[in-house]
Amino acid sequence: MAQDQPPKKNPAMPSPKKSILISAVFCLFILAVIGVAMLWMSRFIKAPADTRSQSVTFTVSSGQHLNTIARNLKGQGLISNLSAFKFYVRIKKAATRIKAGEYEMNTGMSPKTILSLLTSGKNKLYRFTVPEGRNLKEIAILAREAGLCSARHFLSLCNDPEFINQLNVPGMSLEGYLFPETYFFSKETDCKTLITTMVSTFNRTFNDRWKSKAKEIGLSVHDVVILASIIEKETGNAKERPLIASVFHNRLKRNMRLESDPTVIYGVSDYDGRIRYKHLRRVTPYNTYKINGLPAGPIANPGAKSLEAALYPAQTNYLFFVSKNDTTHKFSTNLRDHNKAVRKYQLNK
Repeated sequence: MAQDQPPKKNPAMPSPKKSILISAVFCLFILAVIGVAMLWMSRFIKAPADTRSQSVTFTVSSGQHLNTIARNLKGQGLISNLSAFKFYVRIKKAATRIKAGEYEMNTGMSPKTILSLLTSGKNKLYRFTVPEGRNLKEIAILAREAGLCSARHFLSLCNDPEFINQLNVPGMSLEGYLFPETYFFSKETDCKTLITTMVSTFNRTFNDRWKSKAKEIGLSVHDVVILASIIEKETGNAKERPLIASVFHNRLKRNMRLESDPTVIYGVSDYDGRIRYKHLRRVTPYNTYKINGLPAGPIANPGAKSLEAALYPAQTNYLFFVSKNDTTHKFSTNLRDHNKAVRKYQLNK
């Protein structure tokens, strides 16, 4: 009878002590790899791609994917490693926080600084200056030239009854309420925001004290804006605004027509730089040689000084003025003296 043989050991299976040792070595290896990776990443996010620090305008388009953003950063020399930057963005959970716009960067920025800037929304701002006395069409051209809005879209919004109503503007258009000022907008600014900002600036400027004054002198805010727009177009000399205003106030009180050339020009489409007799004879809602009182609406966008002059005119008896061709005017209280001034300054007689 054969004796029972002891079980044979499987040479392929390591002993428990050996397994523990292998596992420990493997864990140490993984930890070492992670440590090296973390050290490398720590250095990467702090090290600029180029120490020469060259200025770069970097653009993130609306809806742009992280892959494209990272590729563009690499292409413009702002980061040195595409994959590392994307990994850094993901561990920071920042991919969805990157904001569209233009950013002023330089190649001396670290990836950490770049990501912080991209998520801050601190876009490059462009100066947008609207001089006093420009009308809607002229401002639309300025907006187009600044790359902020097409002229057609700008004018469409400024004449859109629903949008005008949203802004609580009493006119048929936004003429007169686009406050002349220097603004700063990013390229991502949409046309509505641009216009809303300008109207908001008007509302802040035309404060409660001015509203009370308008009521005191029997004018609505819209009336004041119309009158201020005429004052703005009539003189290029700031000191004369209250005097010009006094003439129009005196005429309105006497039910005299304003007879302002700039209002005539605003109401015609064939003005070529010279006002003609046919323009003066043409009946339009803006021809103050033919209609009584104020024209149908503002003829330009007045600044604060013209608005103030419309509310606080100089106390005079003037009813006429004529240009002296040096940005100033000769003021008269009667037609005889006015005609004499016209012969002297306009007809050279």
